[in-house]
Amino acid sequence: MNFVKRAAFSLGARRGKTSLLLGIFLVVCTLLLGGFLLRDATTRQEAEAQRRIGVDVTVRGAKLTSHTVDTLGSSPVVQRYNPVLRGVSKPPGLPLVTSNLPKPGRPEGGSDRGQDGLAVNGIRDSGMLLDFSTGRSTIVAGRGLTSQDNARKVVLVNQRLAAKNHLKVGDTVPLASPDGKHTDSFTVAGVYEDSRQDPPQWVAPSELSANQVYAPAAALSVLGFGTKPDEAVFKIRSPEQARQLHTEAARLLGTDGFRFDINDKAYRDQVLPLQRVGTFTTALVWLITLSGAVILTLIVTMTIRDRRDELGMLLALGEKKWKLIGQHTVEVAAVLLPALALAALAGQSLAHHAGTMLLVREQHSVTAGQNPADQNPTVSNIRMDIGDLGKVAAIGLGIALVATAVPGIGILRLHPRSILTDTE
Repeated sequence: MNFVKRAAFSLGARRGKTSLLLGIFLVVCTLLLGGFLLRDATTRQEAEAQRRIGVDVTVRGAKLTSHTVDTLGSSPVVQRYNPVLRGVSKPPGLPLVTSNLPKPGRPEGGSDRGQDGLAVNGIRDSGMLLDFSTGRSTIVAGRGLTSQDNARKVVLVNQRLAAKNHLKVGDTVPLASPDGKHTDSFTVAGVYEDSRQDPPQWVAPSELSANQVYAPAAALSVLGFGTKPDEAVFKIRSPEQARQLHTEAARLLGTDGFRFDINDKAYRDQVLPLQRVGTFTTALVWLITLSGAVILTLIVTMTIRDRRDELGMLLALGEKKWKLIGQHTVEVAAVLLPALALAALAGQSLAHHAGTMLLVREQHSVTAGQNPADQNPTVSNIRMDIGDLGKVAAIGLGIALVATAVPGIGILRLHPRSILTDTE
């Protein structure tokens, strides 16, 4: 009889051990599939987090100019960059938001009209500003400023300033040069809301968040605010790329003539937990593979020992030893197919719940004192594809081969005479 047919009859006749093999393979395949799904999901989410969050590098220095900023911004490691040019403008005919508290040395109720002015910030990308990236400031009308605005005469104003002057998107706002000699009109591109409260003591109008306005740095330079930015912020993918950017900055600005500050807290809070989960799942896949191979090897070894008489009869009838090994391999491998199908039904759900628990634990350890739910730790992009099933099937087949190859060494040493004359 063909050894494949014998394997089929053997599986049907030994339903108990077949069910045991099926159960073990089901557990192994489910855990393996869940591990692969979770590892792939964390890899995708890590790449997305790196793209979305990145690392902010702030460069300051006496030699920092718009040209050097553009040169650094063209570096292949830089995703986005934002020069920041600060100044104070005293636009005519534009009432400012002032502090409700009395100025020190001035009688209560005294007027501060005409003092100080708007805090003007020349930027390239409002989305890179810390207040906007953290959600402290949000756009409530219109849009933010982007690199496409460049030298356009557009401005982003605070909601309180807009309300005081009855401004809306599309209206024009006068801005004056620092010396007050030149004035130009800027179109309101957007209105933003700032959640910060005013200081508990009197401050000048330019220090109030309500009087913070943002405009393209190039447009402010034409107005007379100069071309030298106070600082420049560069967004890179990971902290490891900061060394390359530092080298380029040192070449342009001199080794001792600049400050190079790295803000990677958001990166560490969001990406490191994902990396730890990925490392854990890789180790888990190896552990499951080795454990499954060891357990199945022991079971097949005990099965072969219990079937010594059957093996002896087959050898006495002239059956080749490699066919006996092949029969056991087919028996074990045949159980893999239904186990893989059942694992496909349970693997995705298991990976989703495991990923949620692991990320909650990791992010809690990194951001202690914060609510892990606020960090959105769930691995939401878990999806199964044929490649994951193929990897599990390949590992399962490898386990089946190992589980039968090791006991197969004992079959090669068997002699039918010694088996059939064994009185035990």
